[in-house]
Amino acid sequence: MARYTGSVCKYCRREKLKLFLKGDRCFTEKCSVDRRPYPPGQHGQGRTRFSSYGQQLREKQKVKRLYGMLERQFRTFFDRASLQKGHTGENLLLLLERRFDNMAFRMGFARTRREARQLVRHGHFTVNGRKVNIPSALLKVGDVVQVKEASRKMGSLNEALDASERRGIPGWVELERGNFKATLKAFPSREDISMPIHEQMIVELYSK
Repeated sequence: MARYTGSVCKYCRREKLKLFLKGDRCFTEKCSVDRRPYPPGQHGQGRTRFSSYGQQLREKQKVKRLYGMLERQFRTFFDRASLQKGHTGENLLLLLERRFDNMAFRMGFARTRREARQLVRHGHFTVNGRKVNIPSALLKVGDVVQVKEASRKMGSLNEALDASERRGIPGWVELERGNFKATLKAFPSREDISMPIHEQMIVELYSK
């Protein structure tokens, strides 16, 4: 499967927005968006004007990069969202939030979604007592995610839990730090997604 292996800081600079792809580094003075608040490349500091299509494309790219997805998988989630009742754009964001890798990040088990995806793929978690290693699996209300016994001494995982306690855990998650366990109490709502996202532009882009 194809994957991007370059600097993720370029993604943030391209979108002129902190996507928090580097964890704690994004909160320090080393953050690339703070140091170089313009798009990467030779012409990054020039004037940039986007057409209506360009604005829609940038919005789609921003959400894709935020959740760490490639085009085909992202389009699959969009098609799934379009079949549900309600607003397609909002359905899309809530489906992306329910992904296992994103939930592991939200629950505090990883510092970034990218790190959470790797932990999931390597089989460090169980869901309701059963091993699940598929990052795109959708969690349901009441699902219990727990770190496997053999993985609880991992330095990166404990550092992530410590950092999450400082930043705070979403109200729709119940974290039992001592048991390395978290329960999904409810689905997040649109208001819980604080990142500035205009999901209707994505709907308009795919509707062309």
